[in-house]
Amino acid sequence: MIRLLLSGDLPRSRALAAALALTLLGLALAPFLFPGTRSLDVAAKVCVFVLLAASYDLLLGYTGIVSFAHTMFFGIGGYGVGLAAANWGAGWGSLAAGSALALLLSAAIAFAVGLLSLRVRAIFFAMITLAVAAFFQILASQMSWLTGGEDGVNFTLPRLLHSRLATYYLVFAASLALFLALLRIVNSPFGRVLLSIRENEFRAEALGYRTVVYRTVANCVGALGATAAGLLYALWLRYTGPAATLSFDIMVDILLMVVIGGMGTMYGAVLGATIFVLAQTYLRDLMRLASGAVHGVPLLPELLHPDRWLLWLGALFVVCVYYFPAGIVGRLRVKRS
Repeated sequence: MIRLLLSGDLPRSRALAAALALTLLGLALAPFLFPGTRSLDVAAKVCVFVLLAASYDLLLGYTGIVSFAHTMFFGIGGYGVGLAAANWGAGWGSLAAGSALALLLSAAIAFAVGLLSLRVRAIFFAMITLAVAAFFQILASQMSWLTGGEDGVNFTLPRLLHSRLATYYLVFAASLALFLALLRIVNSPFGRVLLSIRENEFRAEALGYRTVVYRTVANCVGALGATAAGLLYALWLRYTGPAATLSFDIMVDILLMVVIGGMGTMYGAVLGATIFVLAQTYLRDLMRLASGAVHGVPLLPELLHPDRWLLWLGALFVVCVYYFPAGIVGRLRVKRS
C-alpha cells in the first residue's frame, strides 16, 4: 500500500524514512500537538511551501529548467480565489470558479512562455521568466481598482471554513494529495524522459523525444502546482496581495528550499520546506534567547542579536550546501548505500 502511494519511490534510507514520517505526523497532528495560532500558521505554511517547492523541483531538479516565474503562478492562484470570493461572494461556487480560472490562466501563460521561450538557451529563458514575473507583479500593484494594489484583498470564506481547524485540514489534505500526484508524475515514463532531457537533451532528441514538447508540458505542470499552492495559501490567509504571493523574496526562498532538501528528489522539497520555514519563523526567537544567555560576554551578544537572524540564516544555508552538496536527501541516501 505504501509502495503504491509513493509510486514505488521509497525513501531508501531509514533516517530519511524516519524524517518524512515525523514530518507527516507532525503536520497531521499539528493542531493538537502545537496549540496556538502561530504554530498552526507555521504548519499551514509548511504544507503550502512543500507543494510549492515540489512543483518547482519538477522544473529545476527533474527537467533542468531554471525559471523565475514560479511566484507569478503562485500569485495567480492567490488572486484567483481571492478576487472571486471578494467580488462574487463567499460561496463554494465562487471559489470553484476563481480556482478554475486561475488554473486555466496559469496553464495558458505557462504554455505560451514555454513554447516560445524553451527553444532558447537556459539563461535566456530564465531572463524571460524573470521579466514576465516582474511585469505581473507591477500589474497587480498598479491595478488597484481590481487587485487592491499594494494593500491586496481581504475576503471571507464559506461557513464551513470559518473554523481555522477545518481550513487547516483542507490545506493539509490538498497539499498531501497534490504532492503524491507530483510524485506519481516524476516516477512515470514521462518523468523518466524529463530526467533524460536534464542529463543530455541532445541524446534525448536523437532517441526521438520532442524535448520542446516535454519541457513545455513540464512547465505547465509545474505552473499548475504553484497555482494550486497559491489557492491554498490564500484560503488559509483569507487574504492575497503582492507581498504575500508575488514577492521575489518568495522565489529565492523556494530556490533555497529545493537546494537544501536536494534537487531532483520530491522528498527534498518536504525536508527543505520544513527546515526553512521553521528556521525562518523561530530562528529569531532562538537568537534572542542565546543573546540573553551570553549577556556580558564581549561581542557575542551583538553577533547573536535577533536583528541579525538573516545573517545566520545565510550561514546555515552555506553550511548545508558545503556539507550536503546533493541536499539533505542526497546525503541520507548516500549513507544508506
